[in-house]
Amino acid sequence: MSTDTSQDSQDSQDWQHWHEKREAAVASTYGPLSLTGTYWLSDFPEGRIPAVPGEWRAEGDEVVLTAGAEDAVTVDGKPLIGDVRLTADHGPIHESRAESAGRRLVVLRREGEWAVRDFDPESEARRSFRGIEATPYDERWVRPGVFRPYAEDRHVRVENADGKERGLGLAGELVFDLDGAERSLQVAVEEDGTLWAVFADATSGRDSYRFRFLRPPAPAADGSVTVDLNRALLPPCAFAAHFICPFPPPGNTLDTAVAAGERRLIGG
Repeated sequence: MSTDTSQDSQDSQDWQHWHEKREAAVASTYGPLSLTGTYWLSDFPEGRIPAVPGEWRAEGDEVVLTAGAEDAVTVDGKPLIGDVRLTADHGPIHESRAESAGRRLVVLRREGEWAVRDFDPESEARRSFRGIEATPYDERWVRPGVFRPYAEDRHVRVENADGKERGLGLAGELVFDLDGAERSLQVAVEEDGTLWAVFADATSGRDSYRFRFLRPPAPAADGSVTVDLNRALLPPCAFAAHFICPFPPPGNTLDTAVAAGERRLIGG
């Protein structure tokens, strides 16, 4: 067996393991399939959200949660009788402070607006999940690329999956060759240095979900980075309509078909 063949086999196995871990994460107790609602507090001025126990009020940089015994709400693992002040949850869902009967009540803030998210392990979407349809690994979708940072970060307004327009921060362009032509995607840089792109292509809305995410590793010192389109991801809103994923910014719709990576949900 040639070295190239051995490497191809190893890369294919690595992709398969990645795909299996991804499906397991999506189907986990508090994975994206468990989100049953995102409730903006401005829509409930009286503080009562019909689907969520307790009373929720925004007060400046905090949310005040009031609960009685009948609400069966716990905060930091202890029953809440009275008030508690909460800030936005940023860690894993299972570490959020508020819970009720196994449901995690996650505090969210976007552009100054407060919301409560309800993650329920008994959601219908989680029960009916059968997997993620994804194209098998193909080395042709692994492309050498380069990250070209902007002189300063840019912010654009883009529509989100809930129909509202919000800001999206962009730090530079990811440039790579595909089908004999140079392509580029505007990307953000995460706290750990990895890149994040929201993109669409000629398969979007037909052979794959209407847009996808791509998360390349942190670029090397010279800006070089591997672009592996085999690991194109479905966005959270593909699993639950209550996520507010940003749509691709202008220029991030490729005019070629990326028949690689995750394509659509099976079941649900």
